[in-house]
Amino acid sequence: MKKQKNFQLATIAVLVFAVLFMAIGFAAYSETLKINGTVNVAKSKWSVHFSTVASDYQLADGSTEATSHSVSETQVNFATRLEKPGDHHTFTLKVVNDGTFAAALKSIDLSALTEAEQKYLTYTLTYGDDAYTVSTSGLNVALPVGNSTPVMIDVTYIQPTNPADLPAEEVTVNLSAQLNYEQAN
Repeated sequence: MKKQKNFQLATIAVLVFAVLFMAIGFAAYSETLKINGTVNVAKSKWSVHFSTVASDYQLADGSTEATSHSVSETQVNFATRLEKPGDHHTFTLKVVNDGTFAAALKSIDLSALTEAEQKYLTYTLTYGDDAYTVSTSGLNVALPVGNSTPVMIDVTYIQPTNPADLPAEEVTVNLSAQLNYEQAN
């Protein structure tokens, strides 16, 4: 029994010595690696907006004048009076990308005309060469850095098929369009 106890103590001592030896050996064979770096991030900006240069806002030939209009970088407001079928208010302005990222037009949200309004009024937004009369999503129309694209708005008083569909009194129609851009991939 005493022999067995001495054997156990010797075994424990050997194991403790082995663990200490491994710890010292591991310490002797370990290494710490460091990475240091410096990154300079260049100045950037996101800047997709309407041109506020007066000459970039142009009325189409034969267009009725606006009773009021204003253009800021993010919003265009206009009011006009269409007196009779055939009258239209049509203007073009530019969307400019002078940021440092390429942009892409992803969707256009247009206010919808009521069924009655559609009988005597059309509302079209033309972006580049494509005309839109309803909200459209799933677009991916590039607007590279330093480029601009014309946007034309046309509101036309049309002759309805049935004369009874003409408005019986003055009607105010509120229209809106929203162009939604994201950074191009």
